[in-house]
Amino acid sequence: MARQVSYTYKKQRKVINFSYDKHRDLYEAVAAAEGIDLTSFLAMEQQVTMTAKRGAAVKNYRQQEFARMGFADIVFVREEK
Repeated sequence: MARQVSYTYKKQRKVINFSYDKHRDLYEAVAAAEGIDLTSFLAMEQQVTMTAKRGAAVKNYRQQEFARMGFADIVFVREEK
């Protein structure tokens, strides 16, 4: 079953194919689709992971940084049957 990710980038709605073979999560997939280098983001995310007491801090960091980059509404597309 093919997965798809829907997202908004700079006020433009897009849908891309997603595979766990190529990307760790849907955030990395949308960044790769837009050609954004996540090297510094991933390093900082790792630091947040090591210092945070709760997993919510990492999720919050990820969402805020992607919003700052211009992304919004990053979700998996559900297939209707």
